[in-house]
Amino acid sequence: MLFSAYGLFSGMALLEVKNVFKKEGETDAVNGISFVQKPFQKIGIAGETGSGKTTLLKMIAGFVQPDAGEMYFNGQKVIGPLDQLIPGHPGIGYLSQHFELRNNYWVNDFLAMANKLSDEEAQQIFFVCEIDHLLRRRTTQLSGGEKQRIALARLLITSPSLLILDEPFSNLDVMHKATMKRVVQEAGVQFNTSFILVSHDPADLLSWADTLLLLKNGRIIQQGTPAEVYNHPVDVYAAGLLGEYSAVDAGLFDDLFQGDARKMILRPHHLALTENGARAIEATVEAIHFRGSYSLLELAVKQERFYLLQTNKSVQKGDRVYVTLAV
Repeated sequence: MLFSAYGLFSGMALLEVKNVFKKEGETDAVNGISFVQKPFQKIGIAGETGSGKTTLLKMIAGFVQPDAGEMYFNGQKVIGPLDQLIPGHPGIGYLSQHFELRNNYWVNDFLAMANKLSDEEAQQIFFVCEIDHLLRRRTTQLSGGEKQRIALARLLITSPSLLILDEPFSNLDVMHKATMKRVVQEAGVQFNTSFILVSHDPADLLSWADTLLLLKNGRIIQQGTPAEVYNHPVDVYAAGLLGEYSAVDAGLFDDLFQGDARKMILRPHHLALTENGARAIEATVEAIHFRGSYSLLELAVKQERFYLLQTNKSVQKGDRVYVTLAV
């Protein structure tokens, strides 16, 4: 059975990251990060460029030496590259956004060099990764999306307990991205794999992850379920990482909003069009951003701008509308 070692660790943490630090030059790339990952858990990480995401992932995978702090995988300390001859951890697969396949190799030979499974188990992985029809091609005859799936399959056939994916969709077109997302989802189901995945696209994380970690300046500024982090961001930076938001003066909704904060952070679904009345404010439609099944209205009230989801096609740019907080 693939990855049967999981059963040994069902009662303990799979990964423990304890107060880890790493400097890059004069910058604190990772600045005291701690978190725990349970077996089979899917963790998504978001943060602006330079927030420490890739450095953190490489330390977990054993490719970068932390300056301080410790990491434990299945109860054993993760060893950095200064403490072992060959960098990396045999139980952790790491797929960089800058991965490379060996040039002009037959795909099946390239995969066979890493395979630790039976032929039947390997074929199952090739099927799930949708590469079984590519095995008799050379690596120079592949599209970017095909190469990405082969790189993922090569990690899976080493039988890792944890897969770390650093921006796995960033260089793919829409069609190949959809295929790769399907492959990652199916790999988790078929092989009970634990994942850590980094992406700049909120859609990649919100519908997939069990837990989100938001990074800024090498620190975790917020963590929780996707719904918690999306609907209750700690600040405008956290809000912006996960999609459109409005930071509006709470005074606009004095009758509807109870709280001490002078700024409300609202997602587009937190607002709704309504009729004129005591519980409504008047706004102007500044722009309409068509998104297919819905439109995103950009509204202006005095000096404030905010967003609202709308399926009513009769609303036009320049219209005066009335808005309230959605119940």
